[in-house]
Amino acid sequence: AGAARIGLVARKLLGEDVARAEILFHGSFADTYRGHGTDRALVAGLMGMGVDDPRIRDALSIAGERGLSFTIGTIDIEGAHPNTAVLDLVGVSGATVSMRASSVGGGAIRVDMIDNLAVSFRVARDTIVVRHTDLPGVIAHVSGIIAAHAVNIATMQVFRACEGGQAVMAIEVDGDVPLALRDELRAVEHISGVAYVQRF
Repeated sequence: AGAARIGLVARKLLGEDVARAEILFHGSFADTYRGHGTDRALVAGLMGMGVDDPRIRDALSIAGERGLSFTIGTIDIEGAHPNTAVLDLVGVSGATVSMRASSVGGGAIRVDMIDNLAVSFRVARDTIVVRHTDLPGVIAHVSGIIAAHAVNIATMQVFRACEGGQAVMAIEVDGDVPLALRDELRAVEHISGVAYVQRF
C-alpha cells in the first residue's frame, strides 16, 4: 500500500500522465521489491491506480501497453528510512518532478524530498502542495486564496532551500479543494506547481 501511495503522490506532483520514470529503491525496498511486488505497486500508483486496484499485479505489463517507459534500480542513501524510493518522472508534455518518499508502516508514507529540496510531510489529511519561489507575500497570497474559497487550513509547513530560493508549502486542509481554487493558485506569480493530494 505504501509503495502505491508513493507512486500516486508523485503522479499528483507531476500533474499529468507519466511518460518516463526512473525508480530507485533503498534499503529493505531494494532487497525485496521483486518478491514483495513493490515495483508493481509503485508503477501502478504512477498510473493512478488505487491501493486496492486488482490490476496492480499486472501493472508492469499495463505500463508497457500505455507507453509508460520505466527503469528500476537500487540506491544506498545514508540515514534514509529502510523503505525509501526515489523517483525521477517526465510527463507526457515534458514536465518533470523528482521525489523521495518512504513507506513508514501501516500504509502511511512520508515525503522526504521534492526536486532536491528536503521536506517532511505525510498526507494525513487532504493536502495542497505548492512549489514556489521564497519571496515576501507569496505565503499570504496563497492563504488568502484558500480562505476566499472557504477552505480551512488545518496545518501548514513551509520548506525552503535558502532565502529567495526554491520553496514548498505543504498545506493540510479540512474538506475538498475545488478545481477553481487550484487554478487560481497556479496563476499566482512565483508559483511553479500546485498539487492536490487527497488523504489515503
